[in-house]
Amino acid sequence: MKIKYFQDTDTLYIEFREADVAESKDLDEDTVMDIDSAGHICAITVEHAKERADIPNFSFEQTAA
Repeated sequence: MKIKYFQDTDTLYIEFREADVAESKDLDEDTVMDIDSAGHICAITVEHAKERADIPNFSFEQTAA
């Protein structure tokens, strides 16, 4: 999983898995979900990320199953 924030365009890109994108679906005006040929989510792109997510306070936590 990779998470990238592009400050110049205020875009957040969350890549769940590396795969060839077969389809991109607009979830709303500023959110796009990329899907592979098997129907799995590859990535989500969020435009205007500062307004829509708390970018400066990002944290990641992995817990045991």
